[in-house]
Amino acid sequence: MIQFEKFLLPNGLRLLVHQDKSTPMAVVNIMYDVGARDENPEQTGFAHLFEHLMFGGSVHIPSYDEPLQRAGGENNAYTTHDLTNYYIQLPSENLEIAFWLESDRMLSLAFNKKSLEVQRKVVCEEFKEHYINKPYGDVWHKMRELAYTSHPYRWMTIGKELAHIENAKLNDVKKFFSKHYCPTNAILVVAGNVSFENVKQLAEKWFGDIPSGEKYIRQISIEPIQQEARSLTVTADVPLDAFYKCWHIYPRLDKRYYIVDLITEVLSGGGSSRLYQKLVKEKKLFSNIGCYHTGSIDAGLLVIEGKLIKGIKMEDALSAVEQEIQIICNELISETELQKVKNKTESMIAFEDMSVMSRANSLAFYELLGDANWMNDELEKYNAVTREAIQQECKKIFKDTNSNTLFYYSKN
Repeated sequence: MIQFEKFLLPNGLRLLVHQDKSTPMAVVNIMYDVGARDENPEQTGFAHLFEHLMFGGSVHIPSYDEPLQRAGGENNAYTTHDLTNYYIQLPSENLEIAFWLESDRMLSLAFNKKSLEVQRKVVCEEFKEHYINKPYGDVWHKMRELAYTSHPYRWMTIGKELAHIENAKLNDVKKFFSKHYCPTNAILVVAGNVSFENVKQLAEKWFGDIPSGEKYIRQISIEPIQQEARSLTVTADVPLDAFYKCWHIYPRLDKRYYIVDLITEVLSGGGSSRLYQKLVKEKKLFSNIGCYHTGSIDAGLLVIEGKLIKGIKMEDALSAVEQEIQIICNELISETELQKVKNKTESMIAFEDMSVMSRANSLAFYELLGDANWMNDELEKYNAVTREAIQQECKKIFKDTNSNTLFYYSKN
């Protein structure tokens, strides 16, 4: 059970405090309720661009990293389709430095053409390195466009196309910042060797006077139910043929999310899983194969992907995957197999909770979902999943009309 206290500042900033006296460190985690799904389809990649811009300095702090390093701290950030998260870890006696840094860039991030050009160049190079020049780098650009027709999950977090970042104007960037990076759209979690009263005082001191901003209300297109199978064939300069297939699943707050999570573990949760045992070890069709889901807040995707052994026909690989899908749809998994994946999930949850930084991030995420207390109920929801529920959902999800397949061929 992760204990925490909660406080709401008058400007709408949600503050959560988790005390852990066993560490000399403190973590300051600030999560903004903005991700790639909140972008203009003609100006994508802005949320990720801001992950970089936020480290470019603010009006009163030209260098973000320098004072933090002097205080013995470290920081990082990440962006998803659903959120943007920034976190600092530092000795707890230097906690106020983190508040100073985070509040100043929320209130007065330094905007100028020079900083935009610097970070634009960094993001463009990242786009080229990981998504244009890297083997298989364009897979999810193509797969998302294939699987989604309306929902903004159809583009990648880094952006739909390079030109959107290359053409980003300073005024557009400022508008995006003022719309999303404000107290009413943020959650501040402080964890570690801290006290609630001290954190509350620091929050009021450093964040209390920041204007609340307007609460952003999403109006996102709901993805229509897929009515027919879709497929795409690509040939590229890659070492091996690869197979990608995905099916639409449920939003993060749907109770069936937990069933889907366990389905992916049954199919691909390690060396003893079904897909690995059958298709890698026994039939030797794939050099590696995996099954996972995108874990999105809105309805995501369940994915099976793998690299084929050289000389194996794509048709044979597809047929073998479909056979394994038919088995899990038509035959109840054993109680032993179900308990094994539940035990593994319990271990993963326990391992994640060991780190103060991970606890802070989880508290912010579940508060973003609706209630930070939900992180304490996760295991119960997994344990409630039955063999019958897994079979029932497999039959619903793995319909051919719900599938999107990408055949990725090597030129060699």
